[in-house]
Amino acid sequence: MKRTRALAAASLIGAAVTLIAFAGPAAANPNAINPIPGLNGTNGIPHLTGRTQAVAQQTGMLSPNRTQDANVLGTDLGIMWDNGQGQVLTAFGDSAGLGLPNLLSGSLWAWRSSTLFRSSDGILSDGMNFDSSPRDIFGQSKELVPSPKIPFVEISRIPTAGVAVGNTQVLSMMSVKNWGPAGTWDTNYSGLVYSQDNGENWTVAPETQRPNVGGNANFQMSAFVKADGFVYQYGTPAGRGGLVHIARVPEPQIMDLGAYEYFDGAKWIKGNPDVAKPIMPGGVGELSVAYNEYLGQYIMLTTDQFNSVVMRRSPSVTGPWGPPEVLVDTRELPTAYGAYIHPWSSGRDLYFLTTVHNNYNVLLMRTTLTP
Repeated sequence: MKRTRALAAASLIGAAVTLIAFAGPAAANPNAINPIPGLNGTNGIPHLTGRTQAVAQQTGMLSPNRTQDANVLGTDLGIMWDNGQGQVLTAFGDSAGLGLPNLLSGSLWAWRSSTLFRSSDGILSDGMNFDSSPRDIFGQSKELVPSPKIPFVEISRIPTAGVAVGNTQVLSMMSVKNWGPAGTWDTNYSGLVYSQDNGENWTVAPETQRPNVGGNANFQMSAFVKADGFVYQYGTPAGRGGLVHIARVPEPQIMDLGAYEYFDGAKWIKGNPDVAKPIMPGGVGELSVAYNEYLGQYIMLTTDQFNSVVMRRSPSVTGPWGPPEVLVDTRELPTAYGAYIHPWSSGRDLYFLTTVHNNYNVLLMRTTLTP
């Protein structure tokens, strides 16, 4: 069996290498599904002179994690959450490696819409070590939820937020219909998937789907926070630059859309996403939210209209949210996007993951917080 798998993998890799020889490099596009994996992970970590430093490359060929051994040469995002069992789970988005190309979608690579790595590393000053990853029959990090990868049907199924409810791991994922111009994309819907074996296998919960219409359109991308027995869901429309809305649901009822309450700016209203009002002015990109014990406040990381990574603070889950503070200036790292807080990082040193598109890999970053 092992020999059969090895021969199959070698055949796939050979096919991809043949295509690579004739393809040449592709133009960088912030919405490109799979930028050239051969260029990923070869530049090392950037030297930044602002308040944030790059600590380690988490994915790619120069990463100590050697994600290429799981056929992840390039990937993005890195949504992290505490699994409640002594590990941090990290879900990545579109992941590229060598293998059978998807010519229908224009991809030259073994393309998975999502992958996952586990970590029990609590010392982040030298990077976050990965312990394991769910694998497929070829030994590569497997796709968590399959997608057909057909433009204008479903080009990808992307994770946007994760949370543990008891021993169940829950991911919010968006069904991407099509990638548009930079920073824009269309979705069919968002919805929850769950795993009861620590992320090894995932089950789609169709009853949780939010179609991209009406108030549900404001919850196509998400961030989760647990507080006071609730899971709070911060939602934005598909793409970057949308306004942030908030809902909440008792933890045990996270799979019941009818149990969700929506904040209208003054009170919580059950069962009607249309009433949700933006909780702060200005649009955001991909976002994450966490309570920081050092500050005694909630913090939100995202990117602004200039593509700088910024942080906002709030005394409560609903706000008021303070002005954006630049953590990574776009002039220092112009193709960065996504900023996902490490769930065990609640002290003065804040650790988070961000993607560098022209390297199509993910960095662990550290910034020092001030009261």
